[in-house]
Amino acid sequence: MSERHTALRSMHDLGLAAWFGGSLMGALGVNGAAAQVNDSTQRLPVASAGWARWTPVNAAAIGAHLAGSVGELVTESPRVAAQSGVAKMSAVKTALTVGALAVTGYSRLLGMRLQKAGGPPVEGATEPSYQTPANVASCQRQMKMLQWAIPALTGALVVVTAYMGEQQKPGQVFRGMLDRAGGLMAAPKTMGKVAAVATAKRRMAMSGR
Repeated sequence: MSERHTALRSMHDLGLAAWFGGSLMGALGVNGAAAQVNDSTQRLPVASAGWARWTPVNAAAIGAHLAGSVGELVTESPRVAAQSGVAKMSAVKTALTVGALAVTGYSRLLGMRLQKAGGPPVEGATEPSYQTPANVASCQRQMKMLQWAIPALTGALVVVTAYMGEQQKPGQVFRGMLDRAGGLMAAPKTMGKVAAVATAKRRMAMSGR
């Protein structure tokens, strides 16, 4: 089993914390503050400037999280194979990570489009007004949904990571290995039963000819 991997876990946890916290703060803080700007033509540029300054930090955080995740998966591969339930949670975690990456990437693409739009009149960073051009309004409506999808997905990653941490407790490891060993021992018996049933069916079919 694995020894200590403090550097990998720190990269994983700090990267995920910045990814989750930054997205939540941006949705509540940056976008919320931009809506308070008196000049409606400056609300979108203010929000865009805030997100543009955060983007390099967010990219570094995501990179650190992914590097830590891959490193942990490699170092924990023996336990993934030996302990029941770990492989399933690893698959769930991978799916959530891919989803969060996709939403984050598409959100950044929309953000770049809004940044290039200049200063159209808007109600807020993600709320168009009746004067907002149609293409800008469309991007804003998508961003309004996606801004909450990122913290939701990364928050779910935090929960899954906590659950997987519980799976590393000695008692959980021992029970998981017993379950996996029991499943492996039962597999030949199950295959034998299936083969016996198939043989019986063939004999019945032959006797009926």
